[in-house]
Amino acid sequence: MNFDLETRYLEIQREALDLARKIEHIAVAADASNDLHPGMLAALQKSRLSGLMVPAEYGGRFENIDPLAICLVREALMATSSHMDSLFALQGIGSYAITAAGSDKQRAEWLPRVARADVLPALALTEPEAGSDLKAVKTEIRTKGDRLVLNGAKAFISNAGVAGFYVVFAKEDASFSIVLVPADTQGVTVTPSPELIAPHVLGGVKFDNVTLPDSARLGAPGGGLKLVLATLSIFRVSVAGAAVGLAQAALEEAVRHTRTREQFGRPLAKLGPVAQMLGDSWTEVEMARLLAYRAASMARRDPAAALPQSSMAKLAASEMASRVVDRCVQVMGRWGLVHNSKIERLYRQARAMRIYEGSSEVLRLEVARELVRIVP
Repeated sequence: MNFDLETRYLEIQREALDLARKIEHIAVAADASNDLHPGMLAALQKSRLSGLMVPAEYGGRFENIDPLAICLVREALMATSSHMDSLFALQGIGSYAITAAGSDKQRAEWLPRVARADVLPALALTEPEAGSDLKAVKTEIRTKGDRLVLNGAKAFISNAGVAGFYVVFAKEDASFSIVLVPADTQGVTVTPSPELIAPHVLGGVKFDNVTLPDSARLGAPGGGLKLVLATLSIFRVSVAGAAVGLAQAALEEAVRHTRTREQFGRPLAKLGPVAQMLGDSWTEVEMARLLAYRAASMARRDPAAALPQSSMAKLAASEMASRVVDRCVQVMGRWGLVHNSKIERLYRQARAMRIYEGSSEVLRLEVARELVRIVP
């Protein structure tokens, strides 16, 4: 078994690290903002990394979307800026339903622009009363003659207000469907979301008698849940990559501090309790990295079959990141508490990762259910 990355992945990794270096000087400002940072968008566009989010036929980098490549990019970007990590990730998360189920016309209209990051997408799932339980959504599609009418409200939607289109999950009769709604469609309005501990381009989206052609559907009527699962199958494991990058960055900050800061006549890194925390943290980061890379490699071949491994990777890596960054703050003492320092930003950003794209509690249930199913 070869654990080394192939040349094409090493090249993608180098490109991502180069982008991270170029945006480091604006990371503090961007990560503190709820608004899209123009410098970040320009850097992403110039990097061509958004091309990883669509197939080559529509301007993408690879023949098919590659979860391992995306995982590697998110690992590099999250270590420097959560704003850039989110901007990159949402190019795929928000557009994948078009790739998977869009018509030729929808793909040709939107995917080349996504590949260039000329348009930003948004996936509208969450509602005020529907989070992990997607079947509780109240946003509804009704057929009126040859048109579709969409009504409802979505909450905490990433890219709300800056997206060029919304991929909207909604009830339709006794099932669920997905429609593509251009942001400038009449009846679409955006409101700010409450500010989070780790700021994010986020908002509520209301659909008030939004009238669409039947061609706005993505996939068949009633196929909405299947499309959401397909999206998760590709992109959930990339959260694990981002969590690994965050934890690695926190650990490096702690190492730099503890090998130069002296207490009791020696560097902190040589004091037993501190050394133990550093050693445990490095071990956990490497364990999570291996699990993430393996799950992403499995998802390349069969995303749906690999979803349990992707869920395990996301669960393990996000929980690990919280433990590691907490230890790093601890060993840095008061310097770990300085507002908007890198370690303090990472501490806030790590907490959110255990909630979005599958909370830890929901993922444990999913993993346990699969385990019970496969054991003879």
